[in-house]
Amino acid sequence: MFIAKTEVAVRYAETDQMGVVYHANYLVWCEIGRTKLIEDLGFNYATMEKMGVLSPVTSLEMKYHAPAKYGENVMIETWIEAYTGVRFSYGYKIFNQKGILCLTGTSEHVCVDADTFKPINVKKRFPDWHQAYENNKKIEV
Repeated sequence: MFIAKTEVAVRYAETDQMGVVYHANYLVWCEIGRTKLIEDLGFNYATMEKMGVLSPVTSLEMKYHAPAKYGENVMIETWIEAYTGVRFSYGYKIFNQKGILCLTGTSEHVCVDADTFKPINVKKRFPDWHQAYENNKKIEV
């Protein structure tokens, strides 16, 4: 299983009056992590979108463990939790700079035709992407 890692500085605008990161900003960080994972595997959303395919979120699950705060950096770890050829599930862990786990979560996505919003078969439309996900997804034990 491949895990992409990316570091992000906590910006003042992402925090509340107490200097604690507002919960919705973790979703943005998960997207940053997901984009990094896809790029690390040699692909990008822009190419997929130019080919008329979108990847909307169909489900989110986030669990908050400890706060991240202004002035810290956070480390985002992202991996392919599950992949069926149509649906993608990504896993996330976000740690503060002390190494304390701040968030665990998953997001589920489906690839759809941009015009019809009907699901597409990734194996047929993007065979290289399909193979990369098959080779790098989480192995069930």
